[in-house]
Amino acid sequence: MAETVTIARPYAEAVFQLADAAGTLDQWAATLERIAVIAAHPDMLEAMGNPKLSAEQLYGLFAALAGEALFAESQNLVRVLIVNRRLAALPEIRDHFEALKNEREGVVEARIASAFPLEGEALAALVSDLEKRFKRKIQPVVGVDPELIGGICVQVGDEVIDGSVRGKLASMAVALKS
Repeated sequence: MAETVTIARPYAEAVFQLADAAGTLDQWAATLERIAVIAAHPDMLEAMGNPKLSAEQLYGLFAALAGEALFAESQNLVRVLIVNRRLAALPEIRDHFEALKNEREGVVEARIASAFPLEGEALAALVSDLEKRFKRKIQPVVGVDPELIGGICVQVGDEVIDGSVRGKLASMAVALKS
């Protein structure tokens, strides 16, 4: 895992510099999202490991699946990744690119765990409150964790805000023991 991240970083940084200079960060983000999903698919991983497929055949298969998501520069990226046997690193390249893009745009990711599905107005209100608290634009990543019993737990960077029933019960147990 660490090796793949190390391999992906220079590619992501090069793509970010190219996209930033051309003003195409959003286009690249969408393309990387699409092609990373293709590269992570089990059938594509199997094709990548097939020694009978030439680099050009693999590119043809990949390009057919990607369709119009591939534009000239992204085609070059895919070709380079195939030749260097790094196509499987596309999900990590996408993740690192997104982190660089978010940093440039002043966006921070908030991982929100909720005991129940959180969407619509409730999510919008929570995101608004988090943006006020952190003074940055928040990109929510919401998940459901029934073990929280109730409430939510939010992680923004290194900071954790535990507003869950489970967290409150744990705090009460510690207070009662002392």
